[in-house]
Amino acid sequence: MPEGDTVWLAAKRMQTALAGATLRRGELRVPQLAATDLAGRTVSEVVPRGKHMLTRFTDGWTLRTHYRMDGSWHIYRHGTRWRGGPAFAIRAILATDEWECVGYRLHDVAMVRTEHEDQLVGHLGPDVLGPDWDLDEAMRRLRAHPDEQIGVAILDQRNLCGPGNLYKVEGLFLSGVHPWARVADVEDLAGLVERIRTLMLANRDRPEQSTTGDLRRGRDHWVYGRKDRPCLRCGTPILRGDQGPDLQERITYWCPRCQAARSPIDPAARTGEPDHPPPLPGAS
Repeated sequence: MPEGDTVWLAAKRMQTALAGATLRRGELRVPQLAATDLAGRTVSEVVPRGKHMLTRFTDGWTLRTHYRMDGSWHIYRHGTRWRGGPAFAIRAILATDEWECVGYRLHDVAMVRTEHEDQLVGHLGPDVLGPDWDLDEAMRRLRAHPDEQIGVAILDQRNLCGPGNLYKVEGLFLSGVHPWARVADVEDLAGLVERIRTLMLANRDRPEQSTTGDLRRGRDHWVYGRKDRPCLRCGTPILRGDQGPDLQERITYWCPRCQAARSPIDPAARTGEPDHPPPLPGAS
């Protein structure tokens, strides 16, 4: 699932293309909204809310879309060939005289009165990249469930919205916190959250996501996607495990040395063991 900074950047680009413009074409290709014609409406702004995108119109309506695992918005100059995928994957088209914004494989497409947006996103916690960011409120929500695994709690958008698996994994590593530690056992919970926010702020204006400061492939992340490869700090093979209620979406990476458990963790944790690491250069 795309991270909040990916949605933030997409909303920024959509804002540049659409804000203040009147749609000459506006289609929503989902069953419940198939008869809705947005042509003639003027876009007031496009804003992110965590991993949701809100396109607001001057007539008091809002279009909400969500990427989930495979959605995306593509922006083309008028008349340019669309290359985001097959036509049957298109869920929304918002076109002006100059730009054409095409939403592929979008999810949770909904129209609601702008004054009622809370019906769709009101359950979300403070937005890590938004103007409503409130560290104290995020702490209150996290600490309300002290026995929750920290790796699960960080991804719960009701606690704080925006962070996904990449920033959860990298933030935990940089904070030296084991993914299965209880929320109550994280010594510097606020520091962990602020570190995750700092990483997202550093990446929100570019499509590349680096948590190490190095954009080179294989050097851009500390532990994410590095199963069995040596930790960039201590050389220990990185572990990978499944965590959370939807295990396919919650793959976790961590260094067993840099993030050694300092308190008991869930004995049922599906942490797995590393595969045989690749041989060192020159070894036989």
